[in-house]
Amino acid sequence: MASVQVSRSVLSSFSSISRSKAAVSIPKLPKFNVSIPKIPIKKQALWVKEQSFELDGFIESPPLPLKQRKDSDPIQRARLVAVLEEVMDRIEMHKNIGDQRNNWNSLLLSSVNMITLTAALMAGIASVNGGHGGDSITAVKIASTVLLTSATSIGALMSKIQPSQLAEEQRNATRLFKKLRIELERFLRENEDINEEDVKEAIQRVLALDKAYPLPLIGTMLEKFPEEFKPATWWPENKQRSPKTGLAKGWSQDLEMEMREVACVVKSRDAEEYEKLGNVALKLNRFLAISGPVFTGISAVSSVFIGQDSGLAGTVAMTCASLAAIVNTFEHGGQVGMVFEMYRNSGGFFSLLEETMKSTEKRENGQVFETKVALKLGRSLSELRDLAEKSNISQVKANEFASKLF
Repeated sequence: MASVQVSRSVLSSFSSISRSKAAVSIPKLPKFNVSIPKIPIKKQALWVKEQSFELDGFIESPPLPLKQRKDSDPIQRARLVAVLEEVMDRIEMHKNIGDQRNNWNSLLLSSVNMITLTAALMAGIASVNGGHGGDSITAVKIASTVLLTSATSIGALMSKIQPSQLAEEQRNATRLFKKLRIELERFLRENEDINEEDVKEAIQRVLALDKAYPLPLIGTMLEKFPEEFKPATWWPENKQRSPKTGLAKGWSQDLEMEMREVACVVKSRDAEEYEKLGNVALKLNRFLAISGPVFTGISAVSSVFIGQDSGLAGTVAMTCASLAAIVNTFEHGGQVGMVFEMYRNSGGFFSLLEETMKSTEKRENGQVFETKVALKLGRSLSELRDLAEKSNISQVKANEFASKLF
């Protein structure tokens, strides 16, 4: 009973507390209207950062704007971008094929020399034991003849295609296509108004490079032993075109005269010297290309007569095989064909430089052009100007001397 009364008293106390809480009214907070000012956002032109392409440590990733002028033709820009993509593809192709043909040169040279020296050793063994006869000596003699015949065929093929020269052609093509790629990327980055003439000029330059440095061997391979030395030509023949904005800045009459004098010096000294050296390399390469297969051929024929009355056949076979190995090493190991191609490319460089300096179309800043010419010739600006001044003075003296004579 006592517990029931205690519980009732507790319940009654809780109910009284709840009624007192319900009687208390809590005031509501007033509402505040807070206005947040909007931040103005300016509309900006969108820029697309193209994927960077890396070739032999060279990275170029110029941003191309999406926003173009109203008077620019987006079709011509797209065409020029397509030309740029083809140029990048050719860079990779020429690089891979150049590495492949360089491997050809080293592997074929090692193989043909190994075959030749092995056959010479077998011919010597057959010649020493030729008087005893027997099937074993006949087998060694036949094996020597077969190996020397194979070496003659491989040597003739190498002399025909000149793998070292083929590799140098592809290296030059890779370098020139990289240069064209840089120029096209800079042109796309700096010019928004692209017309059809720009696209045609880029296509002509690509086709001229394809013609100067072809990829396939059959049908379009360059002549390795021309009748006379001719510099390489990797630029379009009809290069002149009307400039867009007349003469570029930085040109003066004195600078034009300086460039003409430098062009005359380049033509009379450097170009003629490289032409002479190119003719020497061409004659030496032709002589070595004929001598190697001839020596191995004589050795193969002499090995057939080993074991007869005298030992002269074995001596001739071993001597000619050794001479053939020496000639092949000097020709393909020394890369005489590559040296000839280097002179041919240098002659083309001087021809292009002379044509550019004598051109009446000035599309580049004169001071920038002068700096490029000086660096390409391996001189400073002061040395280049001194060279032009000395050339002018010598020409004036020569004209005075001629006038006195006549």
